[in-house]
Amino acid sequence: MQNNTERNFNRRYAKEYGWQRSLFYWFFLRIVVDNFMRIFYDYKVYGRENVPKDNGKYIYAGNHVSIFDPPILPFATRKIIAFMAKEELFRPEEKLQWLVKRLGAFAVNRTKPEIATFKTVKDIFTTSWSLGVFPQGGTRPYGKLEGIKKGFAVIAKAAKADIVPVAIAEFSGYPKLKPFTRRKFRVYIGKPISHTLGEEEIIYEWSKFICDHADYENCTPIPESYKEKEPVNV
Repeated sequence: MQNNTERNFNRRYAKEYGWQRSLFYWFFLRIVVDNFMRIFYDYKVYGRENVPKDNGKYIYAGNHVSIFDPPILPFATRKIIAFMAKEELFRPEEKLQWLVKRLGAFAVNRTKPEIATFKTVKDIFTTSWSLGVFPQGGTRPYGKLEGIKKGFAVIAKAAKADIVPVAIAEFSGYPKLKPFTRRKFRVYIGKPISHTLGEEEIIYEWSKFICDHADYENCTPIPESYKEKEPVNV
């Protein structure tokens, strides 16, 4: 009898992030991503000195302009990162689902967060892996930085994990299949944002870094706590 039960990838366990998956991840970055970037893109990475050297809990959070962003973040930071991904990417008919699953991503219901998501995050942080998120939720063009989901700040505070902002700037599109033609992009890595800040402060600090380095219009309001610290002109 055929088993029609499909696994729900919103729950993944620490044992799934062992040395074998880590080895596959590094192989993918070094052989596939590295060569792809060298052939098709003129890219530069700034701020690698801001990447934490310890194996503590960190969330790498970037803006989202293309389907290449999930490999770009670990490629730029040289960290193994498990990404939160929309549930649709795990469906059998999805072309990239095989790779998405094997690179350690886990499914997230973007309209109704589940307990399984927080349990998966907790398990990931018991391993050498980091967590990756795109607070915009889906790919968005440059312009106004808006529609930011606050879930990444909630997770940061619950897990006591600092956030490393990563700005993908000047992305000029998908590869051109022309000889000696390379597209351009730049990656900027910021200093970790402390999880001890308030949720609004975390979101503002992340937004400010992304806007300062990737030429967005910042639509995130200044937190009231920051306004209270501003000097009053008399």
